[in-house]
Amino acid sequence: MLRITDPAAVQAHALAARAEGRRLVVVPTMGALHDGHLSLVRLAHEHGDHVVLTLFVNPTQFAPTEDLSRYPRPFERDAELAQSAGVAVLFHPSPEAMYPAGFSTTVQVGGVTSRWEGASRPEHFSGVATVVTKLLTITQPHVAVFGEKDYQQLATIRRLTADLNLPVEIVGAPLVREADGLALSSRNVYLSPDERAQALSLNQALTAAQSAGAVGERNGTRLVREMTARIAACPLAEIDYIAVVDGRTLEPVETVQPETRALLAVRFGRTRLIDNARLR
Repeated sequence: MLRITDPAAVQAHALAARAEGRRLVVVPTMGALHDGHLSLVRLAHEHGDHVVLTLFVNPTQFAPTEDLSRYPRPFERDAELAQSAGVAVLFHPSPEAMYPAGFSTTVQVGGVTSRWEGASRPEHFSGVATVVTKLLTITQPHVAVFGEKDYQQLATIRRLTADLNLPVEIVGAPLVREADGLALSSRNVYLSPDERAQALSLNQALTAAQSAGAVGERNGTRLVREMTARIAACPLAEIDYIAVVDGRTLEPVETVQPETRALLAVRFGRTRLIDNARLR
């Protein structure tokens, strides 16, 4: 596995690999790898023969009040996991390499970013769209794999690549959960035992909404009300938003359709968790 920090060197490597007929797949991450990330790498191997994993804690998608400084950065462990997963190239640039002196360009995506995470974290999606545009330009992939765990982010990246005619296929990977149902996240390590126990209410609420839909409940407002009641019963839960939305536009819906998603964000102590599920 090659470890490369220089964007120009990665781009040169990618262009040479493409010229050799290799099919490149990139898996962008912020590190602190877990089984969810490794599932993305496994899916990447199904879509190409040369997997590039990017490891970059992107400062532009964090607000000044958020947890940039405490975000975990176990680089050597991440590198070992990437190599064992068959990654060909590990790209781990510094912030200075990605945003050199004089950098003044940002990418804004409208529509799908206006609500939910976009409303709660106004700087977030501009930072995501900018860094993803740079990573796709640098790594020159045929395919890029993103997890459905950050569902609004996935919708934003699909909108970005479609609107800018970027020649890359965006593949969404299914959300991965721990054995008790908690969605895998690098931030789970911050939860106290009590917070973690109550955080299980997120998946329980989503599962209840799916079950209600399976027996005929189609009213989005009632599903939101039921999920809210389940989570609000946990004394440590501070709800940011709970919504039932169109899976493509992320606009709220009153009637559940085949592409409808339930989205939620809840804080437990200092740790903010997001989760989602498809409602059929």
